[in-house]
Amino acid sequence: MMEDGSSPAENGSDRDGSALIFLGTGCSSAVPNAMCLIQKSDSPCHVCSQSLSIPPERNPNYRGNTSLLVDYCQSDGNHKYIQIDVGKTFREQVLRWFTLHSIPQVDSKKLKEGQEVRRVAQLDWRVIEEDCEKPFVASGLSFTPLPVMHGEDYVCLGFLFGEKSRVAYISDVSRFLPSTEYVISKSGGGQLDLLILDTLYKTGSHNTHLCFPQTLETIKRLSPKRALLIGMTHEFDHHKDNEFLEEWSKREGISVKLAHDGLRVPIDL
Repeated sequence: MMEDGSSPAENGSDRDGSALIFLGTGCSSAVPNAMCLIQKSDSPCHVCSQSLSIPPERNPNYRGNTSLLVDYCQSDGNHKYIQIDVGKTFREQVLRWFTLHSIPQVDSKKLKEGQEVRRVAQLDWRVIEEDCEKPFVASGLSFTPLPVMHGEDYVCLGFLFGEKSRVAYISDVSRFLPSTEYVISKSGGGQLDLLILDTLYKTGSHNTHLCFPQTLETIKRLSPKRALLIGMTHEFDHHKDNEFLEEWSKREGISVKLAHDGLRVPIDL
């Protein structure tokens, strides 16, 4: 076992096939929370204070903005790299995790026709429809949009992908639409092999995100084979809360853990 409690396979002993690389697993303000470090307190935040003494590469409580890289190994053995979510900490994540995992580029981006090649990126924008029945293809991998509510005034998209293994990634959600829940539930469209799901605070509720109690209830309802949690604030302590989740997993029969930055999960897509 590694220092963070994950298995060697999760940290990249199998480099030949497809994998999911968690570039970031934190909330929008990231962890450590700057206010915890600059505003002195008689009882300093353990998670944020720890970041000053332990390098991010060895500290699973150091969390950049939520971001996932899909390393898709095609049938011919060539790898394509598909990026989901890019936040304020993306440059730092590229320097840290692209280099560690030998990621050479991000695919599914191309120059606009007729424009001069410049040092500034030229993106070919595509509109993704908010419809579970209208999948799209990126770098040879099919994705199904999963519309969810991110607050009651905004529809955000998660994604379902993978043919050999069914993976759902939902990073910004406060409420599931019935059509989306059906597609990814064991009692509906079929059991997920892996659910990657939002969880913001340890207790209570939030208007635009699931919090820990609602996240666990959602996992019980959807009943995936396995779930990894993302989007955590500094309220979460990686080691202590994964100890709680280990007991919860045994009781409920679903493997659930907090993910961490840099985590590489081999998976057959």
